[in-house]
Amino acid sequence: MTPALQALLRHPGIWRGDRSQLSAPAGIATGHAALDALLPGGGWPRGALTELILRAPGIGEVSLLLPALAALSREPRWIALIAPPHLPYAPALAAAGVDLARLLRVRAGNGADTLWAMEEALRSGACGAVLAWPGAMAERAQRRLQLAAEAGDCAGFWFTPAEQAASTSFAALRLGLAPVAGGLEIRFLKRRGGGEALPLVLDIHALAGPACSRSGPAGLRAVA
Repeated sequence: MTPALQALLRHPGIWRGDRSQLSAPAGIATGHAALDALLPGGGWPRGALTELILRAPGIGEVSLLLPALAALSREPRWIALIAPPHLPYAPALAAAGVDLARLLRVRAGNGADTLWAMEEALRSGACGAVLAWPGAMAERAQRRLQLAAEAGDCAGFWFTPAEQAASTSFAALRLGLAPVAGGLEIRFLKRRGGGEALPLVLDIHALAGPACSRSGPAGLRAVA
């Protein structure tokens, strides 16, 4: 292999199935060592998208992110929740260490508004993380959002119901989430720079703290 080709393959934008954390930039610690060990970069990818595919809503998908959100909320940037299906439950978020003063909730009237808000927030540079519930997304929209995340150096997370998940995704990290006895099962559907991995089961209540069990589904509370 020539030096020029070696240099090209070390570029973080190139995904090689036989490479793992050696070529990945440092990620955002998830708050669980077992999960960090399986993620390229040792955590949630920065400047990139993570797609979380849900077997059912309210299974702990937001609780999974709370340790990282707590750490990011201590930085001088915002955490944006775009079109969440329920009202964020402030006591649970605060109990998990999230600084509520750094949290934004964005209401969107329709799918197009949700995608526009996601892209603007990701690209702005003002957000450390963006969480969004857009439903199914076309590949073109995914590509635009990935470029926006790179431009804004923002960690983007979007939640997709399993029945709406496409066969492919532009996300750097793609995880399937399902409830199981003992916690939340995580399946590694795509890891940029990583190969296959066996499913991992995490005790989300132990990870996020007892306040989440009182907050309703996944740190969000339904309101009438």
